[in-house]
Amino acid sequence: MPAVVPKDELLVGGPILSAMALDGSEPIAGARRAASGFMTEVQAVHGLPVSDRAMTMVELVVSELVTNAYKYAPGPCLLELEVRAGVVEISVWDTAAQLPAVSAADPSRIGQHGLEIAMAVCRSFEVRREPVGKRVKVTIGLADDPGGDQAGRLF
Repeated sequence: MPAVVPKDELLVGGPILSAMALDGSEPIAGARRAASGFMTEVQAVHGLPVSDRAMTMVELVVSELVTNAYKYAPGPCLLELEVRAGVVEISVWDTAAQLPAVSAADPSRIGQHGLEIAMAVCRSFEVRREPVGKRVKVTIGLADDPGGDQAGRLF
């Protein structure tokens, strides 16, 4: 029977990182492609298990956060992805100092659900001001929750 290696030991050399500046004609599509490629590399090159749910949720959350950055902040944004201890941390920095707020529930509202989506599918959600602009940081579990919670959210 093969030995089971704890997830933290798989990252002995440190976390797996990717960062990209987004300032172009297709930043949202580029961010989705970058996230998908990063998660594929985490699985194929680094050998870490990544559930289908995690692959899909990372791409969705990156899309929502980068869309918000481009919609509400002037200038470029920075996308950072980091895998450590069984999670992927997604960080999006932009130039706007105003912190985002989730809109009040309104079933007739079209759009403006990005933060609601991110908060619903992520294990953690954090927004903080930076010396310039702000940073939104979320985490998503790489494997499905053993308790059966497909969103992987911790309460």
